[in-house]
Amino acid sequence: MLKVMLVDDEPYILQGLQVLIDWEGGGFEIAATCSNGKEALRYLSENHVDLVISDIRMPEMTGLELLETVKKEKISDAEFVLLTGYDDFAYTQRAIRNGCLDYILKPVIEEELISVLQKVTNLNKESITLKKDREKMENAYLARIIRHIIKGKFNEEDIEYANKHLQLTGDLRFIEIEFVHRESDEDSSESDDLGVMQRQLCNACREVLKEYANHFALDFTYDEDTYSVSFIYCENMAVMRDMSETDFLNSLIRKLEVLIIKPIRMLCGQLVPDLSLLSRSYVSCRRLKSITGFHNTKKLYFAEETEETQGSYGGIVLCKNTIDEIIDSIVKNEPQAIEAGIEKLYGELQGKEGNNRAFDLNINYLLFQLIHLASELDDTVNQEEIIQYISDQASEGVFLRGSHQHLKKFALEYAAYLSELRKSISHGILAEVEAEIKENYADNISLKDLGDKYHINNSYLGQIFRKKYGMSFKNYLTNYRIREAARQIINTDEKINRIAENVGYKDSDYFIRKFIEIMGCTPSKYRKTNRGG
Repeated sequence: MLKVMLVDDEPYILQGLQVLIDWEGGGFEIAATCSNGKEALRYLSENHVDLVISDIRMPEMTGLELLETVKKEKISDAEFVLLTGYDDFAYTQRAIRNGCLDYILKPVIEEELISVLQKVTNLNKESITLKKDREKMENAYLARIIRHIIKGKFNEEDIEYANKHLQLTGDLRFIEIEFVHRESDEDSSESDDLGVMQRQLCNACREVLKEYANHFALDFTYDEDTYSVSFIYCENMAVMRDMSETDFLNSLIRKLEVLIIKPIRMLCGQLVPDLSLLSRSYVSCRRLKSITGFHNTKKLYFAEETEETQGSYGGIVLCKNTIDEIIDSIVKNEPQAIEAGIEKLYGELQGKEGNNRAFDLNINYLLFQLIHLASELDDTVNQEEIIQYISDQASEGVFLRGSHQHLKKFALEYAAYLSELRKSISHGILAEVEAEIKENYADNISLKDLGDKYHINNSYLGQIFRKKYGMSFKNYLTNYRIREAARQIINTDEKINRIAENVGYKDSDYFIRKFIEIMGCTPSKYRKTNRGG
């Protein structure tokens, strides 16, 4: 018989639970009843119990405090099920953090209580599945916390949770690992499933650094159309292997390329002393990407190296006046002046000593000016979107070092982009986009496809979409898919993996992770809660 302890400050609840079902017939024995958390804690300190069913809100010590104390001080290995009359995800967040098996809303329904007890009974048989479900929920929650931290929008509780679940010893960096674009890949790019490649890269990272597996994620940033892997690096990773940071990261790159058979590179944000400053490292990584995207010549980039280059010319000629003329032409969207300015710049750089370094310095100066240009013209523009726009253009091979034709093309398109930013938001286009999502949400639709269809710059479309809806197109599409999945889960009897396919997810594990992030529980739990069993 499995021993159960009931904890609630309301006597009628305790009595009601005892007679609600046939406990002995289900293989359970009610070993004790307690009226508050302190009383329960004393009992658990001296007696063995397999399951604790406790109210959340009680005097003396709440159910959540009881759970946290028991787990933190390792007083008992009993499973916990919490009762609440408050359907608030904030409570379940704390419960999930501390290993709660399940929670039940009051008033307790007989079938739901039996279902929970069956889960406990079959715990040994289902331990692997339960562990995976719990890990999915914890990993999804950790990814959400890290997104808050790298965006600089966090509280002390977020920092505490991340420090508890990440191995952070020494200084930290935000690192982005991405595939290197090559011209030879052009023909095969359409046939490659970039999402599959991204997951393969993430799995390879976790395989190589198993002890730091949760330091890697696909979606710490929620960037549009980005198929990279985010990585939280800490100094101890290199120190424990008796390697320098550069040697460790280069070694990691080589191992990953062997596993995925694709060239990659790492963009390393600046070192920061603790997690609360990780947003600085993230921002410097984004700046770094906006520059290095144009020069795919190295495997490993550090923000500090690029910033040093920007601050010290080392005797290399900076054609500042010419670049300022080009920027002025871009602002005014004057194509002829833009082309003439770029021709002039290349003419000035021809034959200069250290030509490659001079080229790098001047182009980097131009890019840094362009990054800030849009936000200077319109303070409502999201500067990070501009950085992403420049990076996207670079990754698509629009600009290659040494080719003034590519630089012209990029500058002309950027001038047109800025011109569109100055226009008022096109509500008609957004209405069309919203209709497209409602009709084709299960398909692989993207901003680029919609931009092509409606003849509008896709980065500008992303800007005005975010301005109206308060979120990116990708997040909006994800939310729409998950809400539609939730509707099908309640109103149909289809299996969860089939519903995932219905709303556009081939990977059911990825679907479940997204469902947990948005709805606060697994699809199965959502169905059971909203259909009464």
